[in-house]
Amino acid sequence: MGQIDNLIAAVNKFRDDRDWRQFHNPKDLALSISLESSELLENFQWKNGENIAKYLAEGGKQEVEKEIADILAYMLMLADDLHIDLEKAVLDKLTLQAKKYPIEKARGNATKYDKLSVE
Repeated sequence: MGQIDNLIAAVNKFRDDRDWRQFHNPKDLALSISLESSELLENFQWKNGENIAKYLAEGGKQEVEKEIADILAYMLMLADDLHIDLEKAVLDKLTLQAKKYPIEKARGNATKYDKLSVE
């Protein structure tokens, strides 16, 4: 069993021990991912690079870690409930992205794929 499978088993056990699966339909799990993502963003709101570094060094990293864990837990449950192979999904997406963003055009460039120069 791989690390992702171990995490899925752990979050599902936590959920099932509390009989919460009944509340976790795909819509509500997706909504929860969005809400937790917003909570993650709050850690960075109104901060520039220097302020972010200071915030993280002074305990903010633990808050960020908690929000990232919440997001991942909901993502793992949603993927498992929908029978999505996360490893395959990520690797397939990277293959698609590699076609949109070829190294020779995208390296060091934040331009969206449809605006990359065609030379």
